[in-house]
Amino acid sequence: MCNRRGFLKKVGFLAAAVSAPGVLISRQKQPKPDIILFISDDHGWADSGAYGDTYIRTPNIDRLARESMRFTHAFAASPLCSPSRCVIETGLMPHRNGGHKFGTPIDSDIRTMPEYFKAMGYYTAHIGKFHHNPRKRFPYDHVHRSEKKAPAFLSGYDKPKPLFLVVCTHPPHTPWIKNTAYDPKKIKLPPNYVDTPETRSDRANYYSDVTLMDSTLGRVLDAVDKHRDKANTLFVYTSDQGANWPFEKWCVYDGGLRVPLIVRQPGKVNRPGVTDAMVSLADIMPTLIDAAGGEQPKDIDGRSFMSVVRGKTKTHHKAVFGTHTGNDNGGPGIANHCPARTVRTAAHRYILNLEPDRTFTTHISGCRKGSPHHLAFWDSWVRKAKTDPKARKIVQAYQHRAAEELYDIRTDPHEMHNLADSPQHAKLLGSMRKLLAEWCKQQGDTVGRKRLTE
Repeated sequence: MCNRRGFLKKVGFLAAAVSAPGVLISRQKQPKPDIILFISDDHGWADSGAYGDTYIRTPNIDRLARESMRFTHAFAASPLCSPSRCVIETGLMPHRNGGHKFGTPIDSDIRTMPEYFKAMGYYTAHIGKFHHNPRKRFPYDHVHRSEKKAPAFLSGYDKPKPLFLVVCTHPPHTPWIKNTAYDPKKIKLPPNYVDTPETRSDRANYYSDVTLMDSTLGRVLDAVDKHRDKANTLFVYTSDQGANWPFEKWCVYDGGLRVPLIVRQPGKVNRPGVTDAMVSLADIMPTLIDAAGGEQPKDIDGRSFMSVVRGKTKTHHKAVFGTHTGNDNGGPGIANHCPARTVRTAAHRYILNLEPDRTFTTHISGCRKGSPHHLAFWDSWVRKAKTDPKARKIVQAYQHRAAEELYDIRTDPHEMHNLADSPQHAKLLGSMRKLLAEWCKQQGDTVGRKRLTE
């Protein structure tokens, strides 16, 4: 009877509260969203149907874009795998997190994404390519090296905690799979490529590997939609940097730093659409923390762009920055040590090459036959350059860089016409140089700042 009277008393109180004017009963707070970050490897920003390529087959990127906010001006902080991924994981640019050279560890006192999300009550998982160093500084609860396991993991996840999952594919990193789906003759090549049969054959292989990556994305999306609460899941797709082609990966041009970025969050995205707001991959971590309702980390370089995703603002950064140190893996003749700093605004890009007298050598131009990363197209470019002036100009432009480069992206989107020596652009050059020098100072990049202020 006591229990019954207590129950009736509560029912009476609730009924009175509902009927009383101006009294509201608070609903149960919505649980924290699941968050899934999908990162492809060496996928060029324009190489999908969603980003304008009418021949490549990327049905899953395209369907994700139809449900999402698609960013047209997202930029990596480095054109190399591990430095770029360390920026994503820390919200700090390469010289501030310590991992600015390929394969080097981040500083020991840097806090990383799994640590932030564990503190917010998440179960953290990383499936696929793991490209962070040292391993102990990235303490995910669950780690598996094959991205193929991601759909099964999602279907079997039954823990009470919200899920924070990072899925990293190996494709379309070299070696590319053998093409069986594309006609090389139908592929449209960028103007800064040398058109040879080998170029088209390798490009078709690359397209095939992009489509392979897209199929993995599709299976992950299907698993999310079937086994998780789609309405309460933030899904982000991006790439670590540009594709393994000249003037792209290893280079601080748009080809190397500009990346695809697509964000889906049903009920939170203002509407499926497109934004030209400039964002950096350093913004990824604070954005995901923001979506989870967490407090923004202090003293990091990135800042949340959820206000753009939710349609509250149309702009984010006025300028984004990038840095390249290089990598020594690959053996004699392949080591890439051509350091550069860059700043990109909506209209222009400025590049400072710290060692312009050094021949620019990468896995593209340095790998020999027999290496799994050897690409036949580069040898064909060199051969054609012996007799073709246009090919010679492109090969020279790839291997030899001026001390300073300045481009007007509006009229020269492939950055083929350096304006740094143009008298009419002297004022613009000075302002871009100053902007980069101030950033290098803020970053503690003494090498870059010294060169800019000499």
